[in-house]
Amino acid sequence: MINEIKKDAQERMAKSVEATRNQFSKIRTGRAHPSLLNGIRVSYYGAETPLNQVGNVTTEDSRTLAVTVFDRSMIQAVEKAIMSSDLGLNPSSAGTVIRIPLPPLTEERRKDLVKVVRGEAEAGRVAIRNIRRDANGDIKSLEKEKEISEDDARRGEEDVQKLTDKFVKEIEVVLQDKENELMEV
Repeated sequence: MINEIKKDAQERMAKSVEATRNQFSKIRTGRAHPSLLNGIRVSYYGAETPLNQVGNVTTEDSRTLAVTVFDRSMIQAVEKAIMSSDLGLNPSSAGTVIRIPLPPLTEERRKDLVKVVRGEAEAGRVAIRNIRRDANGDIKSLEKEKEISEDDARRGEEDVQKLTDKFVKEIEVVLQDKENELMEV
């Protein structure tokens, strides 16, 4: 039973780390990367559709993204969706291709992004701690119902704590990598 609780906690903690990585990938670092536009949705015949289903997003060079729209009539809608996003990008269209130049980040903007990244990392750590709390609660309830001994419960809680420490450390590593990526010029 304790092994099931630990396995469940480990899977959920790994998903939290992955979600944090995913959030980090949406934060602009000055280099063009197609995942930068993942959160953008376009009004496609009345339905909110992810940009990558309306067009093909590629990198032309280190500072330019290109979106090749599948349906020519959607070019205006895609441009509008990119402009109205909170990314601060100004697309320009040339035929069926929309080019999105990425302006270089200022020092001040880099520092703001580092704060945002740290906030995301803290949210990931909180999620992991909540999973630890849930797992420990499950272990305590098993102990209360006399299904496991006090020693087993203590060992189980120690194992859950080791898992928590491992995944928090993983988030710290991902955070450090992202901060370094943001601060390099």
